[in-house]
Amino acid sequence: MQNIDNFNFAGKKAIVRVDFNVPLNDEGKITDDTRIRGALPTLKKILADGGALIIMSHMGKPKGKVNPKMSLGRIADAVAEKLGTAVKFAPDCAKAADAAAALQPGEVLLLENLRFYPEEEGKPVGIDKADPAYEAAKKEMKASQKEFAKTLASYADVYVNDAFGTAHRKHASTAVIADYFDADSKMLGYLMEKEVNAVNAVLGNIKRPFVAIMGGSKVSSKIGIIENLLGKADKLILCGGMTYTFAKAHGGEIGASIVEMDKLDVALNVEKVAAEKGVELVMATDAVCTNGLDFGTMTVKPGSVIANYPANAIPEGLEGVDAGPEAQKAFAAAIKGAKTILWNGPAGVFECDEFCAGSRAIGEAIAEATAEGAFSLIGGGDSVACCTKFGLTDKVSYISTGGGALLEAIEGKVLPGVAAIKGE
Repeated sequence: MQNIDNFNFAGKKAIVRVDFNVPLNDEGKITDDTRIRGALPTLKKILADGGALIIMSHMGKPKGKVNPKMSLGRIADAVAEKLGTAVKFAPDCAKAADAAAALQPGEVLLLENLRFYPEEEGKPVGIDKADPAYEAAKKEMKASQKEFAKTLASYADVYVNDAFGTAHRKHASTAVIADYFDADSKMLGYLMEKEVNAVNAVLGNIKRPFVAIMGGSKVSSKIGIIENLLGKADKLILCGGMTYTFAKAHGGEIGASIVEMDKLDVALNVEKVAAEKGVELVMATDAVCTNGLDFGTMTVKPGSVIANYPANAIPEGLEGVDAGPEAQKAFAAAIKGAKTILWNGPAGVFECDEFCAGSRAIGEAIAEATAEGAFSLIGGGDSVACCTKFGLTDKVSYISTGGGALLEAIEGKVLPGVAAIKGE
């Protein structure tokens, strides 16, 4: 597989898939440019070598139709400012051949939103899966997707994928396009390399003890990850709303706490498999409970009850919204001494200051373990937000921007965007 560090882009045109799906306010201003900043090392390397740069990305979910509010033209000036050079804009990503051909070394061309074309995602538009004609439409769309990818590939000599956030999608620009470049002309960008190496450090080249922390509201959304981790982790901390499904599975009283009644058997099986594989399962024994959390504003209504109860003995009308004091101590103790740490999902409603202590305890314990030599990978928007809120961003080893791609990698799934580069 070609390595970006060893490749000289001089005299080459490189088309780079980035993830510039950045949030915009009502005035069209970028409110968080993290994703743009993350791609800069790759983009600047190409320009510094003397290459010409073609940038492609999606923004939002236009569902195969042109939507001016999701035009990448709105961020062209911001990209130019970050790159320190002018950025030309192609208003139609599938009709940019002339603009690409005219591009000189050191110049930059930003293509319009790839998802304005349904061929990018490769899904039939306007037809239900239950329709008998769906399969034929799907086959036809896949053929069109290849042609779309071929068009994009024709603009450049080299393909670079630096969009880990979409690496779990087999889209035209993230995977199919790689078929039109030989092994020496396609590679991962710096951000993608970091993400892939971080996942490998956690799941492939494990230094033990390995402690994984899985949070979130539902067992169902994390079961694939949990099952994969049960074959790898030494300790598995389960926290957040899913805790109450486990408590209920043992006949506990959980008040008004979130629960998945159809997943009680799944919870019991997780415990069974953990015991069989010698994985230490750590869950909250106590919970911070309330009857007055306003999820809309993430505030507590005046006069509300806030009290600690055993996680399996929560009074009627109260819901568990954070790990209790004893659980916080247990989490920190389980993390101490770890050499590999993975954290995905908070321990409670961390957005509300009254209910963030559990997540803070986890974050601070991870930071301490990292300072003592552990490799810590933080992934998932809520966990990343926790690190930001608690000032721990610079105290962990790596914060993933991958979202769904990271979760699928943790589940052990092959990521099409990575496999296409590796030729797998």
